[in-house]
Amino acid sequence: MKYVIGIDLGTSAVKILLVNEYGSVVQEVSRPYSLIQKRTGYSEQNPLEWFNKTIEGLTDLIKNFKGDSSQIEGISFSGQMHGLVLLDENNEVLRNAILWNDTRTTKECQEIYKTVGKERLLDITKNIALEGFTLPKILWVRKNEPDIFSKAKKFLLPKDYLRYKLTGKLHMDYSDAAGTLLFDVKKKKWSKEICDLLKLDYDFCPPIIESHKEVGKISSDLAEITGLSNSTRIFAGGADNACGAIGSGVIESGRTMVSIGTSGVVLSYEENADKDFEGKVHYFNHGVEDAFYTMGVTLSAGYSLSWFKNVFAEDQSFEKLLKEIKSVPIGSNGLLFTPYLMGERTPHVDANIRGSFIGINSTHQKKDFVRAIIEGITFSLNESIDIFRKNGKTIDTIISIGGGSKNDDWMQIQADIFNAKIIKLSSQQGPGIGAAMLAAYGCGWFDTLKDCSDSFLQVDKEFIPKYKNVNRYKKLFHIYQSIYKQTKELNNWLIPYRG
Repeated sequence: MKYVIGIDLGTSAVKILLVNEYGSVVQEVSRPYSLIQKRTGYSEQNPLEWFNKTIEGLTDLIKNFKGDSSQIEGISFSGQMHGLVLLDENNEVLRNAILWNDTRTTKECQEIYKTVGKERLLDITKNIALEGFTLPKILWVRKNEPDIFSKAKKFLLPKDYLRYKLTGKLHMDYSDAAGTLLFDVKKKKWSKEICDLLKLDYDFCPPIIESHKEVGKISSDLAEITGLSNSTRIFAGGADNACGAIGSGVIESGRTMVSIGTSGVVLSYEENADKDFEGKVHYFNHGVEDAFYTMGVTLSAGYSLSWFKNVFAEDQSFEKLLKEIKSVPIGSNGLLFTPYLMGERTPHVDANIRGSFIGINSTHQKKDFVRAIIEGITFSLNESIDIFRKNGKTIDTIISIGGGSKNDDWMQIQADIFNAKIIKLSSQQGPGIGAAMLAAYGCGWFDTLKDCSDSFLQVDKEFIPKYKNVNRYKKLFHIYQSIYKQTKELNNWLIPYRG
């Protein structure tokens, strides 16, 4: 039996999957690590902790592996996007990594627009300047920590640093490079124009490589520590959303994925970078060679449900909380919820907007609020689907992964609001299985990534939209869309009173 390992370097933990040649996950190891928040809006991690926790996890996995370590042929990676890791001339880390959810860089985003121009930035990178992207973080360090920045010779993203520590080789793949705001997405190369305008050395950017390409072998020291074979091949891997798409079979035209975790993502495959969404959705290079994907984001998707549970139903499990939503009619008895707990990304790009319950009356029960939250999250994701459809995309089948796929009632709500067939896969590992698939393809197990997808991924359930429900939800969706416009000014007035 042959095996590969998929390493998913997330925001809260590293998850390591051991996958056999039939696509079955035979072992899973997870190691959490800490978040460093020195002040409001700051979010950092120590890159060495990623490495140490990964080595711990790999060592434990090999200890419990029943076969010979030489059967594990390859390792690849999925990683949290946008995080900045700065290295000196000896490739040593200069400071903590600044993460994707760090919001300190509003002024730097304005600087990028002033220097490069909003339209020109959109032409080159296919994305607007947001605090979460990597380039604003680079500019922030240069401005606020000049002594540190003067020593910086290269920057990497999180999983690329981890891969460097395993192999000694510096690279970045196309799908992660696309989330930096320094990358020409269509031409698939670093933008010398942006580097020159912002006075950044072009060599500051690492070499680019395809997600399925081999970068080297695991170092002999780490092979000895972990128990892995010296022959274990290491492949580049991709951004977490690109790997999530691969692990969900979104690797050809007509495929769309919805992922509901802490945040929510609607991701759709694109054959080229020629479409113009005017920056309303993200446009990135895929982990599939010469392909792209567009993506809308709801910042507080599953987090909205977690927040409600923690504040109002701490003693209940999620399963119990969702159990009664089937008994609540569409529209939650006249109650609507907008999931703007931490601002919103798509389509509003508004850091100041906050969530609302609209229509509360004295007859509402806990189950009405829970259903309203589920519907509100799904309406928010539907705004991305609505943008895709208005730009000519046909979306009639959607693969749903993450927490939103664990409840059949929620899956039916997705089918009815999205007006599309919703598919649940038997594997729910998403980015981790996508990373493993890149390793399997890189090892030559399959002629194409699609062959790998056909072998590894199977459909578990399908949910078909119900005509009556679709029409009722269309009317509610229009009401939902009006809430943002009517609460935006109110939320701005409330800013001085926020804790």
